[in-house]
Amino acid sequence: MDSSSLPVGAVSAIFFLLFMLNNVHGKLETNDCDLFQGNWVYDDSYPLYDSSVCPFIEKQFDCLKNGRPDKEYLKYRWQPNGCFLPRFNATEFQLKFKGKSLMFVGDSLSVDQWQSLTCMLHAADPQAEYTSKRVGATSFFSFPKYNTSYLVFRDVFLVDIIKEYNGTRVLELDSLSSAAQWKEMDVLVFDSWHWWLHTGRKQAWDLVQDGKSTYKDAPRLTLYKKALNTWAKWVDSEVDTTKTTVFFQGVSPDHGNCVGETKPTRSTQGPHPGELVLENVLRRMKKPVHLLNVTTLSQYRADGHPSVYGFGGHRNIDCTHWCVAGVADTWNVLLSALLDQL
Repeated sequence: MDSSSLPVGAVSAIFFLLFMLNNVHGKLETNDCDLFQGNWVYDDSYPLYDSSVCPFIEKQFDCLKNGRPDKEYLKYRWQPNGCFLPRFNATEFQLKFKGKSLMFVGDSLSVDQWQSLTCMLHAADPQAEYTSKRVGATSFFSFPKYNTSYLVFRDVFLVDIIKEYNGTRVLELDSLSSAAQWKEMDVLVFDSWHWWLHTGRKQAWDLVQDGKSTYKDAPRLTLYKKALNTWAKWVDSEVDTTKTTVFFQGVSPDHGNCVGETKPTRSTQGPHPGELVLENVLRRMKKPVHLLNVTTLSQYRADGHPSVYGFGGHRNIDCTHWCVAGVADTWNVLLSALLDQL
């Protein structure tokens, strides 16, 4: 009998049984499964944690504390086609990561994912001592009990922006002066995209320095690709990937309008141009960099944004960042699964 002839309840029961059996072993049962293609399924055992017990969520991500009344957006689990993701086990993650450090490098979406991960870990062991501080562009979060450290380095373009003596801001496409602070980590997760789209008063540069050429601007995908190529050359020449595992977070999509959205959609925005550029750069690299491809699965989740329950409330509708708890938790579930495979 094929599954199409079974009652809906029986099919759901079979899938749930397979999911539970998979999680008993705590590992993916197949290595040829594309974790990033699948569907969001309702799961009443979600969310993975109660965000109210996480006292350090930044206001822009803390949707429930900001008054969001609906909670169904928290009840969806990502289901890849052909295999099941293990349920995230924070204690196992901490023990396997003992004595190590993980750094997210990028813009506020990196902060979003970092906030999610630290909440997932804290909520599983709320009595465990932790330390949290910020020094310059770097925020530190560590658990002495496990001797683990989780950091986020804010660097929205990865390449440098230099302010000259006359106040002119120059985007230097060939320079990564911050990179020395990244390379000693055990795991690096990079991200860059959204700030490349800013124009007008939000644009971060006045001039672009590209080798020996200086110009005012260029198509943003062109600038993005040049910056990624500079980053890729640095990884290929400077990072010992036998000691440091490198990921690049796929482009986190925004949605033009997310107000009132409460459930996943069944359609995506199609291939993301920034993601296509990123994948092309990664394919040409000499050293292994793993794509944490959150683009398609996040495109389904217009309901996962803060909307009017972010930092500025109804004055500042946010369809770019993600509620914590929420979609970014799944990014970390996927990150954990990929680390287990490596």
